[in-house]
Amino acid sequence: MIDSIKQDMKLIYKRFGKIIKILLIFMLFYYVNYSVYIVMGLLNISKADLNGPAIVILNTFTDIILMALLFIIYRKDLIKDWDKFRANPIDNLDSGIKYWFVGLLGMISFNVIINLLFTTGGPGNEKTVQSMISNLPWMMLIDAGLIGPFIEEIVFRKTFKDATKNKWLFIILSSLVFGGLHVTSNIVNWYDALYILPYSCLGLSFALSYNETDTIFTSMIMHMVHNTVLILSSIMLLGFII
Repeated sequence: MIDSIKQDMKLIYKRFGKIIKILLIFMLFYYVNYSVYIVMGLLNISKADLNGPAIVILNTFTDIILMALLFIIYRKDLIKDWDKFRANPIDNLDSGIKYWFVGLLGMISFNVIINLLFTTGGPGNEKTVQSMISNLPWMMLIDAGLIGPFIEEIVFRKTFKDATKNKWLFIILSSLVFGGLHVTSNIVNWYDALYILPYSCLGLSFALSYNETDTIFTSMIMHMVHNTVLILSSIMLLGFII
């Protein structure tokens, strides 16, 4: 009886610890952006002095800091996941590509429907990214194409999968939170919130591929491919326009 109670308490503490870890990771994800103000203070830069390229540089700087911190926190898990991915790369990528196409189809479909119904001109997050690409395209290729997906797959996929053994709870929560945090800072009208749906479709595809292959590098690589293709397309388009 006593041993059973002890085992139950250990499980409770373990689950509680995982929840605390998620909260700490999300706090790190949110508050690391404030390290920009430290750099601005050291360089004696005010907000009024910031221009488009400076914002991209500072944003990339904070993302590099966050990536380094997440790598330190999850170093052992990342090494194990890389070994799993490397042991069967063809099947892992085949799974990733399969789910990516499904997510991409859902994302495009929802975007078309929302734009037809409300003529919003696209999600605010996308407009912000396009503006940053026009300022420093090749730095954005590195930041949003490589660094960003690494960070987001750790924050939105790895932490949630570690916190729950329930497959569908992990998939649904990680997808919706991923979609929500890509939209909430750019909501002007109520229908802007509908863009949670296309972003969640993409998050769903990454969560499904991670769940099936059991290595974060499957979803991480597909996320990098997705972002890199979009950014390169934007760079080419801007080049033609200019």
